[in-house]
Amino acid sequence: MSSDDERSEEPGSGTPEQLALIRETVRQAKVPRAKPRTWRGAALAEELPVARVLVNKGALHLDQYFDYAVPEELDADAQPGVRVRVRFGAGGRQVRGGRREGGGLIDGFLIERRATSDYQGVLAALAYVVSPEPVLGPELLELSRAVADRYAGSLADVLQLAVPPRNGRAESKPSPEPLPPPPAPSPGTWERYAQGPGFLRALAEGGAPRAVWTALPGPHWPEEMARAMAATLASGRGALVVVPDGRSAGRVDAALTAVLGEGRHALLTADSGPEKRYRQWLAVRRGSVRAVVGTRAAMFAPVADLGLVALWDDGDSSHSDDNAPFPHVREVLELRAAHGRCAFLLGGTSCTVEAAQLVESGWALPLRADRDQLRTAAPLVRTVGDGELARDGAARSARLPSLAWQTVRDGLRSGPVLVQVPRRGYAPRLACERCREAARCRHCAGPLQAPDQQELNCAWCGRAETAWSCAACGGVRLRAQIVGARRTAEELGRAFPAVPVRTSGRDHVLDSVPGRPALVVSTPGAEPVAEGGYAAALLLDGWAMVGRADLRAGEEALRRWTAAAALVRGQPEGGTVVIVAEPTLRPVQALVRWDPVGHARRELAERAELGFPPVSRMASVTGPPEAVAAYLAGAGLPTEAEVLGPVPVPGATPGRPRRQGDAPPGETWERALVRVPPGRGAALAAALKAAQAARTARGTGDPVRIRIDPPDIG
Repeated sequence: MSSDDERSEEPGSGTPEQLALIRETVRQAKVPRAKPRTWRGAALAEELPVARVLVNKGALHLDQYFDYAVPEELDADAQPGVRVRVRFGAGGRQVRGGRREGGGLIDGFLIERRATSDYQGVLAALAYVVSPEPVLGPELLELSRAVADRYAGSLADVLQLAVPPRNGRAESKPSPEPLPPPPAPSPGTWERYAQGPGFLRALAEGGAPRAVWTALPGPHWPEEMARAMAATLASGRGALVVVPDGRSAGRVDAALTAVLGEGRHALLTADSGPEKRYRQWLAVRRGSVRAVVGTRAAMFAPVADLGLVALWDDGDSSHSDDNAPFPHVREVLELRAAHGRCAFLLGGTSCTVEAAQLVESGWALPLRADRDQLRTAAPLVRTVGDGELARDGAARSARLPSLAWQTVRDGLRSGPVLVQVPRRGYAPRLACERCREAARCRHCAGPLQAPDQQELNCAWCGRAETAWSCAACGGVRLRAQIVGARRTAEELGRAFPAVPVRTSGRDHVLDSVPGRPALVVSTPGAEPVAEGGYAAALLLDGWAMVGRADLRAGEEALRRWTAAAALVRGQPEGGTVVIVAEPTLRPVQALVRWDPVGHARRELAERAELGFPPVSRMASVTGPPEAVAAYLAGAGLPTEAEVLGPVPVPGATPGRPRRQGDAPPGETWERALVRVPPGRGAALAAALKAAQAARTARGTGDPVRIRIDPPDIG
């Protein structure tokens, strides 16, 4: 309380003479007469009186900087990188007292201070500085602009993903002092890889190696990731690791704490809560910590002097953001590695086609173990096909093949047994009845479908197929592959009544289970870690995963299978995996041989021959039929662009939440795919962005949804 306030409480205070004296004193004070948000009549900053601001407007036609005047009172706080509030939308005629006024208040970032403005009219003044904390540095701004251009989006939308919301309480607390660099760690289990110790040594010496790491099965990958980060910190640089979910982040967090101790890294996940997460983010921004472990949003973490960016399991759908402009973590980290000239590590128990392309192009080198190490770490994989199921009496009565029954019974003697059951709702696709090769269009190689038992047509370009024949064996008969899980946790409980059954899925995901005998039924991606590893695993209804109508069906199935099988003990310890799927299928054979790299390389060769991503660049245009047609007609696409479709988009299923890309209830949408050859992706993104910006500025027609490199193209 001020002294004036104290005197106002004395007897006799508040008389008319005193009030008049106060008003006269206020009139004579040299302060702006208007509210601070307009700063009418206020003096401007003597140096650099112009602020270049990025307003928080995601519309593409507003993807530019706007100039504002800097009042003298805001000169100290209005520094590049801070959050500001400005008035946006005022017309040129609304000028009072030398200031443009009007418009609604909107958030923004101050990009730079300038002496003059390119705008010839009257400038509006900054309303106020939200916080003097600089949260947008030059490196993060450069990265965000590159991501926006890569995905045909706006810079404001990218910054919404890159900079977390402000929390005043967290911002007011100081961050701890940074600790000195730790000593270089020992290789540990990296010695199982021929190039492993050399990779760590290069990181510790300040190098920037790039590697695609095919991790051995087992529980060691979090510790190996932590040692790679520790080696980078030993060189005086920072490290960033992005994982698909909070469970994986917790495992790397624990491993990094064991290797480095407390206080050297930050954990950025949504589970931390807004205040704690923002406090950790500020510690990274201020340079207090130089190591970050986090989920998708951590790909933009402002790590100082970044020396390593690492990603685990890049095939997981969680790495693809569902908000515009839909960036993928792998692509963002590749941009960071290229722009920042830092090391790059892409790891997983499986291998995606994009990872194989990085190796094939020479951008990264392979980091794998030899076959002797693999045979020691991997479990024995056995298969059960349709023929054996048809002849197996136990399978018909108990709905579990005899081989699987025996494997479960033997495994329960020494530990828990994992049972992977595919989710319900996978869409069927058509395949050759003789060899089960996927049925694809002769024009664009898209998947063939027969909706409502009608004639065959392509799900990509919509062309009818009247004389299909299998390119692999010449067969002319088709079959619809089986969809959904045939075995449930209840049926397994009846088959093994004396054994506890635990479930892990969407509603309740288990992080870990004890090493005691039990049946653990899990959907793909929700498998808990067992203490000491699982004694055995059953991968049921494999055809439900391979049979999805998607270009990545085989790759995704193999990734799910290897992730589950990697939790099983090695073959020398008796670990066994039984997969119920046709043994002749390519992903099944890759699992039996434990050769995800070979599978990815073969897929890459086929996609290169057919012009599929990632060899080509592709974009999807989705919306009402008239809007899609008008957009494509005026887009100014590159001359090499090929338009596939449009084809109808399935609507939202009644009673279920609407997914990204689904048509609204009661509306009919279409989707067209635009494909360009290698090297023309930037031209395609620029053309789509310019067309969308022009369409938004005119405000005519229904909106269309643009997505560069969509993860699901059918």
